Amino acid sequence: MPLGLLALAVGSFGIGLTEFVIMGLLPGVAADFGVSETTAGWLITGYALSVVVGALGLTAATTRLPRKKVLLGLLVLFIAGNALTALAPGYGLAMAGRALAALCHGAFFGIGSVVAAGLVAPEKKAGAIALMFTGLTAANVLGVPFGTFLGQQFGWRSTFWVISAIGVIAFAGIALLVPATRGAEQHVRLRSELRAFRSLQVWLSLLTTVLAYGGMFGAFTYIAYTLTQVSGFPEGAVPWLLVLFGVGLVIGNWLGGRLADRSIDRTLIGFTVALILALVFFGLFAAWPPAAVVALFLVGGFGFGTVPALQSRVMNHAGQAPTLASGANIAAFNAGNALGAWAGGLGIAAGLGYTSPIWIGAGITVLGLLVIVVASLDARRRVAGSVSSSEKSLVEAV
Repeated sequence: MPLGLLALAVGSFGIGLTEFVIMGLLPGVAADFGVSETTAGWLITGYALSVVVGALGLTAATTRLPRKKVLLGLLVLFIAGNALTALAPGYGLAMAGRALAALCHGAFFGIGSVVAAGLVAPEKKAGAIALMFTGLTAANVLGVPFGTFLGQQFGWRSTFWVISAIGVIAFAGIALLVPATRGAEQHVRLRSELRAFRSLQVWLSLLTTVLAYGGMFGAFTYIAYTLTQVSGFPEGAVPWLLVLFGVGLVIGNWLGGRLADRSIDRTLIGFTVALILALVFFGLFAAWPPAAVVALFLVGGFGFGTVPALQSRVMNHAGQAPTLASGANIAAFNAGNALGAWAGGLGIAAGLGYTSPIWIGAGITVLGLLVIVVASLDARRRVAGSVSSSEKSLVEAV
């Protein structure tokens, strides 16, 4: 295994921690800045919106630059943004720091996926991407509980200083362990990258990402309310239950990467069907604590098991221009997060109860399944047509 993959995973760990740990620190942040928790919650929304901007804007702006140097530059933004958040004397600068750190998120994962895939043999690309994303899953399992505990004990700013230090470690690791690209691969033209979006398959892949991932987050965004108000768990148990969810993420990410190296579309269809069944099971038995625990693990596993295949699919169908398409897919993940959270919130606001986000998430995931089935059939038809045309040309030549 190339050591460069571990350096990329450390970077993804830090970025994942930045995104998710704030959820456990909001009470302290709100009290420190003298704002409501709803206002403090905009630090999460602002981050997500900046991820989309960075995923598309920064990826497009840096297509002609060497990928390794771009990754290092993105980590400088990451370190600076988290340090600014830790130092911020007021809410406005804290938001600016969050936005600055978020700009690197989408571009790092988009460009990093391309770099990770280039470090291994072609038949191991999905597994390499999965290893890079292991840092993101580890951030949920280990980083978020530890970061929340650290913030509760030493103040929320201490957590962001630790995240800044992780960024420094990732910077050093990538500088030392990730090889620079050479030759024609080193510079990419934006015009050629934009050609990837002429492909129907690229658009279908992006739509699948929005819907399949959005369905899982539709349920996950309000999971604390489901676990306490429906399943009957005490509030103190929620962080540990989320660790179980994170364990599911890690296992699903690893297994999804292994299977996607064999067949991307079959893996996507299989995991999406399993996610729908897990969500339905959760919705039906959320009031029974043992079933809720099992369902939480399964939703995390099957939901994140699609990630390596989703990222690999859009890169494969982008052909020789995978960088911007890869970044666009990271934006699609975050668009799915926003869609799921918004739709789940509508269910609660309509008085449908705290299991309604689970059912809404299942419905969104069904739409994702329909899209990937259509995309898979279209891809097979195109391959069959290409083979038929080649055989016809060969006969005519003879």
